[in-house]
Amino acid sequence: MKKRSAILAFLLAFSGAVFLFGQDVIEEIVAIVNDDIITLSQFRAQHEDLYRALSGQFKGDEFEKRYAAMKENLLEKMITDLLLLQEAEKMEGMDPDEQLRLWIENLKKENNINTDAELIRALQEQGVNFEVWKRTMKENMMRDAVIGSEVRRNIVVDDSEIVSYYKLHPEEFTELPEYKLRAIYLLAEGGNEEEVEAKKREINEKISSGEDMGSLASKYSEGPEKENQGELGSFKKGELEKDLEQAVEKIKVGEMTPWLKVRAGWFLLKLEERKESRLKSFEEARREIEGKFFNEKSQKKLEEYLKKLKEKSHIKILIPNPFDYI
Repeated sequence: MKKRSAILAFLLAFSGAVFLFGQDVIEEIVAIVNDDIITLSQFRAQHEDLYRALSGQFKGDEFEKRYAAMKENLLEKMITDLLLLQEAEKMEGMDPDEQLRLWIENLKKENNINTDAELIRALQEQGVNFEVWKRTMKENMMRDAVIGSEVRRNIVVDDSEIVSYYKLHPEEFTELPEYKLRAIYLLAEGGNEEEVEAKKREINEKISSGEDMGSLASKYSEGPEKENQGELGSFKKGELEKDLEQAVEKIKVGEMTPWLKVRAGWFLLKLEERKESRLKSFEEARREIEGKFFNEKSQKKLEEYLKKLKEKSHIKILIPNPFDYI
């Protein structure tokens, strides 16, 4: 194996391409990682997959920010992933094919899928190739097994750390006040001001005479809440517009605010339920704190492990900026 590695490194030391004899194909090599290589086509494919995943989850500035971070770290990620796969292949007693089979069977049960053919169709409908998906899942399991063995199983979170953190950071475990609201909304922009005032008076009179606000919202409201009898849902302190929140804070459950002017119209709000601020008990917060410490320690130990793994590996980058070729 060492001889093969040395020969491969020698042949590629001054070249970024592999010639596939008998074919009119030249495959450029981006990096050598021990006895394996990362090709430009693999890099392109990885980029396309990640781009597609990001664009499906994020839009606008958030997408641009995450895409920029992905581009900056993509080659490093591919090298790291390959190193972890190489380590997984050395692990004794590991059967990734059987683990994958059991995982897929469980996935099918959870989603009421009876056969592989049904699963394949479900993936195809989402534009996912079944064999590629299986390989990706298998590789993820292999990498996760290495991280679990070399990193996570050695993490210990002491009770004293958890207790101390809870006492020192009560603000993190204090639940904010929460308001459940019902509303009637009237548009102001583009409408006749006198007509709007007349509607407000009419609604006020009907409320004073005892008519249900939900029924009035279904009849008069001009926002999406109209379809749900004025139900706006629940809002934690800080999630409402400042003027609306200040008005809600002044009323009791069952009471209504006066008509409140917003940018495009008027709101009449009814406070249906209020949850006061409270500090979570230690037992409620314990799992959250433990998870926080476990993740922090795991990340630090993972970085240390990967650093040592890279130091003992043969890694040669032949194309430092592969995006220049995309």
